[in-house]
Amino acid sequence: MKILGIESSCDETAAAVVEDGRNVLSNVIATSLEEHKLYGGVVPEIASRRHAEAISTVAEQALKDAGCTMDDIDALAVTYAPGLIGALLVGVNFAKGLSLSTNTPLVPVHHIRGHIASNYISNDANPPFLCLIVSGGHSHIVAVKSYTDFEIIGKTRDDAAGEALDKAGRTMGLEYPGGVSIDRISPQGDENAYQFPKPKVTGSPYDFSFSGLKTSVINTIHNANQKGEKINIPDLAASFQKSVVECLINNLEAVALERKYKNIVIAGGVSANSKLRAEAEKMCKKHGFNLFLPQLKYCGDNAAMIASQGYFEFLDGKTADESLNAYATMPIDSLSF
Repeated sequence: MKILGIESSCDETAAAVVEDGRNVLSNVIATSLEEHKLYGGVVPEIASRRHAEAISTVAEQALKDAGCTMDDIDALAVTYAPGLIGALLVGVNFAKGLSLSTNTPLVPVHHIRGHIASNYISNDANPPFLCLIVSGGHSHIVAVKSYTDFEIIGKTRDDAAGEALDKAGRTMGLEYPGGVSIDRISPQGDENAYQFPKPKVTGSPYDFSFSGLKTSVINTIHNANQKGEKINIPDLAASFQKSVVECLINNLEAVALERKYKNIVIAGGVSANSKLRAEAEKMCKKHGFNLFLPQLKYCGDNAAMIASQGYFEFLDGKTADESLNAYATMPIDSLSF
């Protein structure tokens, strides 16, 4: 079964063809990242315009690379939530038009479910498993009970880990995206040079909070500037990255031990972070857990992961008609369409 996936939730316009949820036949991405670097972050209006300009060409190229036409496609999967609403609408409306014109079933896909599926196209992960999802907009610990059944165990109360890394990187004067720049420069620094507070969250013991960490690193820089002191940026980057990763791994470890999970999966854009991957491997080796990580090329936003998850949603009977809308926010465990 071949699924054509469409992804446009942020600044990547992507299309891919995936067979039987696992075999990637094509994966095409057009990004407007370089343009957003001029502004230090994604500008929603610019992203939407670039999606509108690129989406037809990207979809056509994905079919061509896969050696397919729409006659070979069994279903059309599209990211419809969550994300930048203008960006999402470009992909959803394109997919609806293509679905109607070719009489191809339309499958709505939750973006974060798609990130989890990046492991299905990268390795032999199969539910049930415990998944840490870390990206610019999301930080979740999710029990993946089946390909379409999810339980949120922990989540961020404020900033996502990726957002905190990006904003900290920008304050340090590093190139956008800040999280990538922090990861790149951290090996040159001493991760114990600066001490940051350990966030405490009341209520759920497995929730995250990163706004305090972000504020702390910003205050460290501002205070040094006011005193005329020089900041060692590699040291600061390494220390901040260590603090963020410790928060993520400590909660993940606690949930895995309490709920007796042996299979651990990490997904999302920040799953490419070298420190996070190293600490996850160390933690899993310590407890004898099996660790599954997406290939680096599938960590960021892409349509192959959407097509993969779309396959399993389609098998579960989740299809939509021309009334499908896009949503800026939506829990991973509660879909609406």
